[in-house]
Amino acid sequence: MNTTRPRPARSARRAKVLALLTGLVAASLVLSGCLYAMIPDASPRPTTSKSPDTAGVAADLLPFYEQTLDWTPCNEAFDCTTVTAPLDWSDPGRGEIELSVIRSRAEGTAEPTGSLLVNPGGPGVSGVALIRDSVSFAVSDPVRQQYDVIGFDPRGVGESTAVTCYDDADMDAYLFDIPRNPRGTDAWTDELLSRHSAFAEACEANSDGILPYITTENAARDMDLLRAVLGDEQLNYLGYSYGTFLGATYAKLYPEKVGRLVLDGAIDPSVSGLDVGITQGIGFESALRAYMADCLADDGCPFRGTVDEAMADLGALLAGVDRDPIPNSDGRLLGADSLMTAIVAALYARETWDYLTTALADVLQGKPEIAFQLVDFYDNREDGVYVDNSTEAFRAYNCMDYPVDATDEEQADAQALLEAEAPTIAPYWEGPDPCEVWPYPATGVREPITADGAAPIVVVGTTNDPATPYEWSVALADQLSSGVLVTRVGEGHTGYNKGNPCVDAAVETYLLEGTPPADGLRCE
Repeated sequence: MNTTRPRPARSARRAKVLALLTGLVAASLVLSGCLYAMIPDASPRPTTSKSPDTAGVAADLLPFYEQTLDWTPCNEAFDCTTVTAPLDWSDPGRGEIELSVIRSRAEGTAEPTGSLLVNPGGPGVSGVALIRDSVSFAVSDPVRQQYDVIGFDPRGVGESTAVTCYDDADMDAYLFDIPRNPRGTDAWTDELLSRHSAFAEACEANSDGILPYITTENAARDMDLLRAVLGDEQLNYLGYSYGTFLGATYAKLYPEKVGRLVLDGAIDPSVSGLDVGITQGIGFESALRAYMADCLADDGCPFRGTVDEAMADLGALLAGVDRDPIPNSDGRLLGADSLMTAIVAALYARETWDYLTTALADVLQGKPEIAFQLVDFYDNREDGVYVDNSTEAFRAYNCMDYPVDATDEEQADAQALLEAEAPTIAPYWEGPDPCEVWPYPATGVREPITADGAAPIVVVGTTNDPATPYEWSVALADQLSSGVLVTRVGEGHTGYNKGNPCVDAAVETYLLEGTPPADGLRCE
């Protein structure tokens, strides 16, 4: 259901950056890429590693599992290294890739509990950047005191062996050029498919043969390699959004190696790509209505009347910029797709709703600058430069993980449901699936994950999470044989380390003491 914008299935998009927007509205400041000051380590310890855990490893994989890590200081507060992994886990002799890893060493003890791997989601978001730029956003201080916190870029992502497609100019054209043909026509569909084909061809040409191996299953096997070379017998892991699917896949493959796993903002591994797009569209409509109710209670809101009336006015605004896009100072045009991306970006966190109000008020006055700031944070674009490959990696993972197998009837039924449940969003949530023209067929299978034999796995769900709707967390916790559900009642994407003491205590008690919360814990 995607257009040229890759937004509907993109999960944890730069929440750490969006958090920076809070409080900037009144001053209308130009936002910078500087996120958090680096925290110096006042008492650095030697950067040696424990011996790799090679128990039960097949002979052809031993060279990978036996490698010794060479940690070097980076950004003053952290240690960095690279890990060599097989390109193809089913044929280790086919080639190798490199995985970029960063470590924030435990601050409160000379003998940490172990390593805690963290994945921020996406797929395609850099775990190295998350820890380097904002480790305190990733995990709380008590967890940092006890664990070596490990960020890593999964295969295909960031500083690891990466998917590469377009340069900055071509990416701008792909994401921002307004289609020549009217929305919804056959010619419009053909035009978008042609763009998707050109993008896929560039990815194949520029990614050095790695595309068929950019899958969540391979990334989960890479995580077991990381666990082993870090010297841990079991995997302790905190995964946000898409990172929950990565963690659940690990538990499916290695249930006996599961340590303390926390999966926050879950993806249901059994749902199809079509269902993901529709469910997220409905989720963002729900979040948008909650935003609008909050906006209408403020005199500064650019909308008036009831929530239904305000949503209708917003729909008219979207239709207006769809017909007549607004030029930005850098030459880009703000059409309905870009404005929808700006709206979606701000709905990830309750704290950024005021910023969305300012952006929409400006667009009503013909000024798109703040809306484009939201879009650029979503796309990790700064001063015309894409600072990572998250868009390319996002596409590569999703096209390999989600089979394109919906029938015409299923697509029509899904679109009818979206139009009924998300009437404001629906017109701008449709379009040809770019994975139809990906160079390789999907190898992923959408099915429930039970992970029989795994230790307790804590699943955190937020009741009005727009990106990973609450029902997915409920479903994953139910599927997992050892699943434990924690519910955060509230708005925004993910629940841990967001200021809810109940959720934080439940997660930290498990990570620090090994005691899982009661299944069904509800945190108001």
